[in-house]
Amino acid sequence: MTAEIPVRPPEPAATDAAPAKRPPARREPTRLLAPLRETGKLFALALSVTRAIFRRPFQVREFIEQFWFIASVTILPSALVSIPFGAVIALQVGSLTQQLGAQSFTGGASVLAVIQQASPLIVALLISGAGGSAICADLGSRKIREELDAMEVMGVSPIQRLVVPRVLATMFVAVLLNGLISVVGTLGGYFFNVIMQHGTPGAYLASFSALAQLPDLYISEVKALIFGFIAGIVAAYRGLNPRGGPKGVGDAVNQSVVITFMLLFFVNMILTAIYLQIVPAKGS
Repeated sequence: MTAEIPVRPPEPAATDAAPAKRPPARREPTRLLAPLRETGKLFALALSVTRAIFRRPFQVREFIEQFWFIASVTILPSALVSIPFGAVIALQVGSLTQQLGAQSFTGGASVLAVIQQASPLIVALLISGAGGSAICADLGSRKIREELDAMEVMGVSPIQRLVVPRVLATMFVAVLLNGLISVVGTLGGYFFNVIMQHGTPGAYLASFSALAQLPDLYISEVKALIFGFIAGIVAAYRGLNPRGGPKGVGDAVNQSVVITFMLLFFVNMILTAIYLQIVPAKGS
């Protein structure tokens, strides 16, 4: 018969022992720094896209497909929006010039307002709302399906393969649509001023030639080009950084449109102020 070996119970830990030191908790970044971090990433993406534009190979087929898609979803809405926009400007300016007794300058003032301000903004808002949202949704869906990660593993740059053609497409479509909207808006303003306000066609055209100059068209096209670049970059950035799966893609699309609108009005103010300081008014 074997004797049982008594098991000694474990001694209780000393109560006066010094507690183990915990590693210091990592401080979470403050919420005030989050917008700065996002802004920095946005500028970094813009710089990367600008550099990748001049690298080979250039995705010609992707560029043509995106160009056609963005143009097809924005041409008709742009033309339809520009008509009432030009009409409202012509009616408002015509009413103001009648009060001031300067009806002969209605055409020049309304056309300059359409070309310099209304046309680039209409282009940018429609491109960011229609084309930019589609770009953001497409890149966001690719991101959550891990297609972009697979491209990086295979050594293919998603920026050069997907982002650059889309940004260039938005820029070129913006420039071309700007000319279309300027023409349609000017014709709409001419029709409403001459027909509804009983203006003189000759005075409308003469005032335009007396006040307008070629740099007015240049700044309009430059604005459209910059606005198209901003719309494409913001849409691509939010599409490359979705949060929370499919719902995050939808939130990213909404955020891209809102952020683009805010940036467009701010950049438009800066460009307008610079233009008015550099280019003197005609006849001054």
